[in-house]
Amino acid sequence: MNDSRSRDIEPAPDSDLLSQLEPDLLPKHLAVIMDGNGRWAELRGLPRIAGHQEGIKSVRELISLSLELGIRVLTIYAFSQENWNRPAQEITALMGLLEHYLSTERSSLVEKGVRFQTIGRVTALPPSALQWVRTTEQETAHLDKLILNVALSYGGRAELVDAARELARAVQSGRLSPDQIDEQAMQQALYTHRLPDPDLLIRTSGETRISNFLLWQLAYTELYFTPTLWPDFRRRETLVALIEYQRRERRFGRVLSSVSS
Repeated sequence: MNDSRSRDIEPAPDSDLLSQLEPDLLPKHLAVIMDGNGRWAELRGLPRIAGHQEGIKSVRELISLSLELGIRVLTIYAFSQENWNRPAQEITALMGLLEHYLSTERSSLVEKGVRFQTIGRVTALPPSALQWVRTTEQETAHLDKLILNVALSYGGRAELVDAARELARAVQSGRLSPDQIDEQAMQQALYTHRLPDPDLLIRTSGETRISNFLLWQLAYTELYFTPTLWPDFRRRETLVALIEYQRRERRFGRVLSSVSS
């Protein structure tokens, strides 16, 4: 979480922040809950969709910085299953914004070597938005500089239910016995089975919960919470979070030699 050490970092110029990063200590997989778009807009007397539009600029900056730093996977929580409960007008606007983003950014993703892929019950998307998603996935499938993993119609509990169903079908068909169901089998049944677990999760807007996001995958992930609203979370704020992350000691339940038991 944010603490006094993080606040001590903030007055430094961006160039100084960048110089503090140690390449070997950077996360290989960064996950982000992009929260606060609606509040950002409301504070300015704007419609909520204006916050989502501004938030896309933060996504662009985060992709660019991830490429610059050599982060291999960037997972962003773009639309949760719970978001389907929002007003129909806002959902329609969000789906339109998704289509606009993919239609305008697809060539840039290809140029930068970014593979676009999705996790979630994506078939719930409207047909037009789903077509843009599938087309972008296909056209970027061969790229490998950065995996942009976008959670759409995603829920962590739903993912575990879908994984359990897949394992149940495997048992029913005789491809798997119940005794063979272990953590590795579960991992292989998840949406993210081709990806490493996130090293760092960033959540913006001041909320300090994970909101049904990557429930299995976050078991040993470092968590960083910031009051900054997502449209204001740009390069500088990301650098501060990464510096804080690399200061932490990740033990994964072990006792290291420098830590007394």
